[in-house]
Amino acid sequence: MAEAADTPGTTPSPARRWLRRTGALLAGAPLLAGLLQLPTAGPAQAAGPEGAREASRSGSVAVSVDSLTPGAPSDGDTVTVSGTVTNKGKQAVTDAHVDLRVGSVLTTRSGIADVAKRADDLPGTDGTAVGGAYKASFDKLTPGVAEHFTISVPVDKLDLGGDGVYPLGVALSGETSAQPWDQVLGIQRTFLPWQADEADTTTRTTVLWPLISTVHMTAETGSNQQQTPVFLDDDLATEIAPGGRLDQLLALGRELDVTWVIDPDLLASVDAMAGGYRLRVDGDTTEPGTHQAVAQQWLAKLQDAVAGKEVVALPFADPDLASLAHNGTRVTGSLSQLKAATDVAATTVETVLHVTPSTDFAWSVQGAVDPSIIKVATSAGADKVIARSDSLQETGGLSYTPSAARPIGGGTTAVVADSKLSRAFEGDLTNASAATLAVQQFLAQSLALNLQTDKQRSVVVAPQRLLTAGQARAMAEAVSALQGSTWSQPQDLTATAKAKPDPDATTKVPARSAYPASLHKQELARTAFQETATTQERLDRFKVILSDQSRVVTPFGRAVNREMSTSWRGRPGAAGVFRQAVRGYLDTLAGRVRLIDKSPTKLSGRSATIPVTVQNNLVQGVEHLVLRLSSTNPTRLEISGKDYDEQPIAVSGGHSTTVKFTTSANANGQSTLVAQLYTQDGQAYGAPVTFDVKVTEITATVMLVIGGGVLLLVLAGFRMYTQRKRAAVREAEATPEDDGTEEAAADEADEPGDAARNPEGAGDRLPDGTTARPRAGGPQQPSDGRPDTAAENADPSGTGERVDR
Repeated sequence: MAEAADTPGTTPSPARRWLRRTGALLAGAPLLAGLLQLPTAGPAQAAGPEGAREASRSGSVAVSVDSLTPGAPSDGDTVTVSGTVTNKGKQAVTDAHVDLRVGSVLTTRSGIADVAKRADDLPGTDGTAVGGAYKASFDKLTPGVAEHFTISVPVDKLDLGGDGVYPLGVALSGETSAQPWDQVLGIQRTFLPWQADEADTTTRTTVLWPLISTVHMTAETGSNQQQTPVFLDDDLATEIAPGGRLDQLLALGRELDVTWVIDPDLLASVDAMAGGYRLRVDGDTTEPGTHQAVAQQWLAKLQDAVAGKEVVALPFADPDLASLAHNGTRVTGSLSQLKAATDVAATTVETVLHVTPSTDFAWSVQGAVDPSIIKVATSAGADKVIARSDSLQETGGLSYTPSAARPIGGGTTAVVADSKLSRAFEGDLTNASAATLAVQQFLAQSLALNLQTDKQRSVVVAPQRLLTAGQARAMAEAVSALQGSTWSQPQDLTATAKAKPDPDATTKVPARSAYPASLHKQELARTAFQETATTQERLDRFKVILSDQSRVVTPFGRAVNREMSTSWRGRPGAAGVFRQAVRGYLDTLAGRVRLIDKSPTKLSGRSATIPVTVQNNLVQGVEHLVLRLSSTNPTRLEISGKDYDEQPIAVSGGHSTTVKFTTSANANGQSTLVAQLYTQDGQAYGAPVTFDVKVTEITATVMLVIGGGVLLLVLAGFRMYTQRKRAAVREAEATPEDDGTEEAAADEADEPGDAARNPEGAGDRLPDGTTARPRAGGPQQPSDGRPDTAAENADPSGTGERVDR
């Protein structure tokens, strides 16, 4: 404050100024002393109201409720709570004790959710501690050390009122050196559902138990008769081995009254493994799998577990309906893949499990639906779609949760799962405390739902597809407690879908814009469906030439179904690698039927035959192929008198065949021929083979030389024929006809008529009336006389001698 002058226009004197300052100081001393006596503000207060709230929420001792039994107590039961307390602070806690505190009954489902959100906040209305000996005491809690506790209390000591859900606080109280008074240093809240007597109207609850895995099998199979399958890895064996995820799901589910929801691809994969399998190691290298016995045991246990239970079969490989609806419907053939996956589902389940499944249900990811998803889901024959209440939300202002079945038009029923019950087991539930809280919250929501109205209702619990082992254990514990409760009874999914729908429930499917963006980001892209369509086209061209199509169509058809699996969500890289591997292996097989390359050919003359070889390196025969040889310059070189010629082809497995084409040249020079295989419907098959043919003109001189050579060959042949014929006659003349003596042969030669019988060897009659014998070696002349040498021996040649004929 400015100092005032005694007299306007002047300044106060130094003495006056000193007196005034001293008086002001003395007057402010009591106020300063009061300020100094105020408590010092902590960091939270210095940070403002929000900082104060955050500081008050964090207790210095962590309380963990690891088990609460029974989860849904009835009259006469004893409630036992076990857990641990851990001092997170820097100071020891003395005179510590854990007690139970029962809060006011919760009347709404949203109220339960609010309490769950602040399960460990220190401020709250948790009621008074249960008195008496129902507490656990500790002399001292050392920093960083966890201490176990167990408290058992008869339910009648909890002072519960009417039926409902009660918050149950498990609190740790004690003192520290900085705050030496008894106070709550940590708390964990859970829920205690209380239904003393049998409910007048019970809720019919359907629990889906999903038995689904990721993609494990490739399209590759062995060349043996069994077609040994090849797996991507051995992860499936780990899942079904004792203690594995799928083994625990099976063991837990068989003890519950649930509806099994099964991906037939899982059954087909385990069944294939049970018969022997190989593992992809690197590139083209595989090695034998070693878990056949594990697969056989798991299948046997599953067959026993589902006997007499309801089984719902998803389309083969669990195709992603939302991705297909949003990105695949404009790609030709995508919807037909969904139909094929649906058709094979029932057959697979019946073959492996020996039960008849229901294939009427379609299940979109997290139950999120829009009109396009509904349209795709029902296109393959399903007339019931499993949705979830956070997608198909209530807009009519109902004060209770309606039944699951909703008619949504076109003869389709939406079976709407309850989102709070279905999502109770998300997150990491490997920790015992987290699992216990999930179980109690599930039971609390179920009881609160039943207490909403006296109407009979059917609800569905549809958890996430790929339950972890921890999630499955928590869910099994909750479902077991629910099925033993007084307010719920189990029911099959088919019965729930047929239940009378609530007339006031919402039946309008949300618009496409309402589909969650987080789910949309995980969808298969349109390019994925285009690649799948390309693979299918190549498969269609390849299969028509095979003598046994099933060896290729079945493994590749199922691989194409796997390319659309929901399990690829959020893994676009792995999905792309799988698609490329399927297409690459198909191209490898198709390439084993091919034309052998030809080198340039010379054609000397006006016409010739040209061979073309087709090789088949498959284990089965190929047929229904046509080989076409075309001339790029038919004016110079023709094929069978035209531009091209075709011949049908059939080749056994592991063999080759050569086809010959007749060509005719019209002029000298080089021409190019193209050999190409075609299927019978006119589609080109494989790569063409192109080769050059050089035509050389034949001169007249060359023709004369060739003609002379041919003539000489003809004359030589005629001479050889004549000589052999004469030799045969001589042999006949020398052979005796009666008793084989030479005299008899001479007499017969002189008999009349001999010359007539042997005109070529007959002699001429001499003037003396005798007949001259013919000269050996040729015809006789009339002037010839008798031979001056004895006749040659005409006896047959001896053994071992060669006789020329």
